Order: sequence, then C-alpha cells, then structure tokens
Amino acid sequence: MKFVKIIGILFVLVAITFAGSYLWTIVTKPGVERTITIAAEPGEVWDILTDFDSYHEWNPFIVESTGAAEVGSVITNTIDHNGSTMQFSPTILVAEPERELRWLGRFIVPGVVDGEHYFLIEDLGNGEVRLTHGEHFRGALVPFASGALDVGDGFDAMNRALKERAE
Repeated sequence: MKFVKIIGILFVLVAITFAGSYLWTIVTKPGVERTITIAAEPGEVWDILTDFDSYHEWNPFIVESTGAAEVGSVITNTIDHNGSTMQFSPTILVAEPERELRWLGRFIVPGVVDGEHYFLIEDLGNGEVRLTHGEHFRGALVPFASGALDVGDGFDAMNRALKERAE
C-alpha cells in the first residue's frame, strides 16, 4: 500500500511540473524571430516559399519539403540542425498569398513541444519586401529543450538563401 501511495505522489509531482512548464511557455512565449529585406516583389518571395518541392535546391535549413501551401494541409519537412536532420509533419494554419505562411508542428503529442512557425511578407512599396521568419514554442518540455530549439542560425541561413534566390 505504501508503494502505491509513493507512486501516486510521484505522479502528481510530475504532472504539476509538466503543467507548470507548459504554463511558463504560455506566459514567456519563447521563440525565435529573424527579419531580412529582399529586393523582390511579394509574389516572387511567396512563390519561392511555397514551392516546397524546390527547397532541396536552395534551402540550407529546411533541406527537403513536400506538400501544398493550403490551410489544413499537412506538409513534411526535413530540417538540418547543426549537422543532424529531423523530419516533422506540420499542419498549415495560414496560407495567405504574398502575405503570410504559418504552420504548427508538434513533437510526439500536443503539449510536449509545439512550434508555430511563420513567414510574414511585408511589401515595402519600393520593389522590396521585409520577410519576418519566426517560431513560437510552447509545451511542457520547452524549458528543458533550449539547445534543440536554438534555430536562429538556421533561420538566418534560410533567409539569406531565399534572398539570393529571389534577387
């Protein structure tokens, strides 16, 4: 009986820890955001971003991608993070041509590590756009996964490669 009580107490403590970690991510909103100016029209940048089948030709961060940029559609991405690759299948949340592409990826099950990845295209009106590329993280393991979620260098590399391809 004592063993069952100890297991019960441990389960409650783990549940409280996970709930606290998840709430921490909601309050602090950890994430990454990078911005770059590109000498191109919004449609050109949009076309490059949504041509997932061509990512392998130019993208050093998302080295392979398949699917369609349509709300509700599931795409498959392979990222190269510091020399190791990881595949995930996010769901497209927003696909507003020439303005915004956004997807939600999850690690294992919802609430463990969720990443809402986004690209915002802002027309600067002079033949240039500002591309904002970011991701917000939430989930119970996010506070413990900071190294794995440090993707700023990958975002910068992808932004530079997209700029080069568009210009």
